[in-house]
Amino acid sequence: MKNYILRRMVVNIPVIWLVATLVFVATSVLPGDFVAQRIAAQDPTSTDPALRELQIQRVREELGLDKPLAERYVRYIGNLLRGDFGVSYQNKEPALQGMKEGLPYSLQLSFMSLFVAVVTSIPIGIISAIRQDTMTDYGLRFFAILALAMPNFWVGTMLLLYVVKWKLWDIPISTSPLLWDDPMGSLKLFILPAIAGGLASGAGVMRLLRSQMLEVLRQDYIRTAWAKGMRERVIIVRHAMKNAMVPVVTVLGLTLAGLLSGNVVFENLFGIPGVGRRILAAINARDVPVVQAFVLVIATFIVFVNLGIDLLYGVLDPRIRYS
Repeated sequence: MKNYILRRMVVNIPVIWLVATLVFVATSVLPGDFVAQRIAAQDPTSTDPALRELQIQRVREELGLDKPLAERYVRYIGNLLRGDFGVSYQNKEPALQGMKEGLPYSLQLSFMSLFVAVVTSIPIGIISAIRQDTMTDYGLRFFAILALAMPNFWVGTMLLLYVVKWKLWDIPISTSPLLWDDPMGSLKLFILPAIAGGLASGAGVMRLLRSQMLEVLRQDYIRTAWAKGMRERVIIVRHAMKNAMVPVVTVLGLTLAGLLSGNVVFENLFGIPGVGRRILAAINARDVPVVQAFVLVIATFIVFVNLGIDLLYGVLDPRIRYS
């Protein structure tokens, strides 16, 4: 196990380096320029092109953007090796400062959405499989298809309009409390995007788990368990569910990674100051160090989530060995 983890860590290093390189190149060739936007915002009435060009050149020299691309890339990689992700162009703070401030909000929303996805998808997938071709199965499959077809941002918007129209509760958008600071206020804010995101994420898991359960339930060892007179709960939970969950765990792990990096719509819709909202603001402002730092950290997180998923395979299926 230790050797396997070490090998995977070594293999992940070139992956992270490649991500860092692609992010650097992509942000270097993007249209638009932070310096030009900053100068235009500071003096929107200036009509002297020469003066504006001089100002742009001076600011680019201050930020080190006048250097050749290759030199900037070498410096960027060298800083990363020292743990330096750069400094924000906008506020001169460390590039990861915004992520540190927004990460608790994004993590809470992501884990709440994942919880909704798990508690809805796994029971529905199992019940739909063991009650195949019954009215229960048809109803649950219809629900899964409906949840998969409806855009999550539309579901979130409809839930928000419903709560506001019927005045069910006040949503604390202006304060954005966290669960450990104000549990009730935090639930009022996060429950709607968590439901919308969780149903959308869990819909695919429902269908996948159903198909995997149907395949496992047709295996010979399951028939043998039935022939021995074992109870249905024991057969489903102890024998069938573990094998069916192997591919489902993969999807759930990738779902968590996607939730962390893909909650931009919900964070903007509900005024949650999370990572997605901050990275969108950085992209709009062309704050390149912040964008590079955010994308690299999220990519690294996804890489290690995949490693964790691979290690879980051995827990779910003892036949899997790491060599």
